[in-house]
Formats: sequence, C-alpha cells, structure tokens
Amino acid sequence: MKNKKIRYTLLILAAVIFVVILVIILTFKGRVKKGASDTIKVGFVMSGSTDEKGWNGLHYEGIKIACDQLDVELIIKENVEESSGQCEIAIRELAEEKVDIIILSSYGYAAEVKDVVKEYPNITFYSESFDYYGDNLNCYFARIYQARYLSGIIAGHMSETGVVGYVAAMPNSEVNRGINAFTLGVKRANPNARVVVAWSNSWDDADKEKQLAKVLIGEENVDVLAYHQNQPNVIEVAEAAGIYSIGYHENYGGASEKFLTTVESKWDITYKELLSDYVRGKSDVVNTYWFGLDKNAIGLTDISPVVTEDIIADVENAKNEIASGDKIFSGVIYDNQGQLRCDEDEIISDQVLMNNMDWYVEGVYIYEE
Repeated sequence: MKNKKIRYTLLILAAVIFVVILVIILTFKGRVKKGASDTIKVGFVMSGSTDEKGWNGLHYEGIKIACDQLDVELIIKENVEESSGQCEIAIRELAEEKVDIIILSSYGYAAEVKDVVKEYPNITFYSESFDYYGDNLNCYFARIYQARYLSGIIAGHMSETGVVGYVAAMPNSEVNRGINAFTLGVKRANPNARVVVAWSNSWDDADKEKQLAKVLIGEENVDVLAYHQNQPNVIEVAEAAGIYSIGYHENYGGASEKFLTTVESKWDITYKELLSDYVRGKSDVVNTYWFGLDKNAIGLTDISPVVTEDIIADVENAKNEIASGDKIFSGVIYDNQGQLRCDEDEIISDQVLMNNMDWYVEGVYIYEE
C-alpha cells in the first residue's frame, strides 16, 4: 500500500513538472526557437534615412527605443525606395543575417513583397499596411486618424474663411481615413466649413507639395493648411504666406505662432508592444496592432498660444469622448456625393477603416489641376 502511494505521488509530481515545462516553452517560444543564449534580431526596413526628420526619423527613434528597452538587436536597412525592387533585396539580406523579425515601415512595401514573405516562414514580418496578411505577416499602425480629428477641430475653429487646405500623398485607405477624420473635426467646429484636398501622389516630392500648397492658398482661399507626407514642406509655404498650419510627425522648429499644433505618433509604444508579444511567444496570436489614444500612442504636440482656451476645451472634450468609447466614425455620416455611409446608432467598423475607406465625407472637395 505504501509503495502504491509513493508511485501515485511520483506520478502527480511528474505531471505537474510536465505542465510547468510546457507552459515555460509556450510562453517563451519566441526565444526558445533560437536558443536561450541567443539575442533576438530585428530587421527594420525604412524608405528614408535614420537621421532625417519626419516620418522616417521618428520611426527609427521609436524602434531603437523599443529594441534598447527589450535588449534585442536592431539591424537597419535605410533608403529602401518603394516599388523599386529594393525591399525584396533588403529582406533577403536580412534573412542572411538570421533575423527573427522584419518590420516593413512604409505603406507600399507589403504589396511588392507579399510573396517573398512566404519564402521565409521562420521569420515574423510586420507591415504598415492592412491590405495583406499571412501566416507570418502581421500588420501594425497607429490610429493617427484620432489625432487628425482633434487637429481638425482646431483648424475649423481657427479658419476665418471657412476653407481649409490639405495636401495629401495618394488616395489609399490610410490617407483617406485621415482626411475624413480631419474633416469631421473641422465640421464639428464649423459645420459650414470645407476641406480642399490636393494630391501630390508621392510621400516625398518637395516641389510638388510646395506648389500645391501655394495653389490652395492662391486659388482656393484657404487660411489653414495641413498635409500628409513625410516632410514638412507645406509648413514652409504656410509660414511664408503668414497663414495657419498643422504639422505631422513632430514640431516644426523655428515656426511662428501660426503653426497651431502637430499630429504626432509615439512609435516606441507600438513597437515595444509588438516586440514584447514576440518575446512572449504571442506573435502568431495577435495579427493586427492598432493603437491610439487608449495607449497614448498618438496625440497632439504643444498647441500654439494663439489657440484660445475655449478651443482647447473643445479638443479636450473630444479626447474624453473618444477615451470613454465614443467613435469618430459613428452616427449619421454622408459622403461628399450625398450617399449615407453611416446611420444613427451605427458605427463604421475597423475593417472598413482599414481596408475600404475609398470615399470622402461630406465637406471634402478634391482639387482638380
């Protein structure tokens, strides 16, 4: 009888040990697959350089902070032009360096390498496009449209002509939802205002962006300018013309008080979240990372002193509404062709915002050259 009790106890003990070992393996499988003594390697592909301002510089700062905090190795591939074949080359070079993760930090990369990704099933990819998913391809972005909405409220209040200009890169879901959220913010402040959008068809075309900004001022009578490109070229034109402007990415050094605020993304928060999930072995569980005000991943930088306390209070009220669960794209929303896109008590889903934002809200006017 005594021997049977001992055997029974040993069996229970063995089962407990097995379960503990299994939990440890599952929890740390991101590390286990390399070996406990090896450092996780992160490959980062970017369209610009690490030392430039704007989009690329902030992404580099964000990924570096996250990698330093998590003690993982960072390998950069910079100045990788979209739609040039360079992204595929960068991926293959990073694979040769035995990276565990490759982050594609520009919107257009995924479309050109979606099949290349499948050749490397042991590498986890993260792409800044919601258009493509795969067994080893996850997506990430920031809910920048929430900050666009807040900046639109400021623009709508500050505009005296009721016409706000917006120089945009190209009509994809990412850019379009930003335009729409911005316009909804503008119209919250001034229901009669309109937003005139001019396309540069590029993330980086300084001459075109400046030309369009001047056209919007001269021909459309805009007195506030916003933009969606990598560099603050539009701000230069607004400053020279003495009109209000709203930035993107970071503050514009040396600007006047007519520079109202900046739509900002804190990329270190997003990158730390997705890298932490990889380290914990959750990279095959979460396939979309999309953080906003809830994680403090986006917001507005310092607001110009010319913006009144009443306007700031309106912005704070809007932030509190979003934080309490109210959705920007909810309630009655018509598009600029008069079609009802969202009815009372309805909410436009994240799926539509991510992939099917191919229309513009009422109040958006597309400038035709």
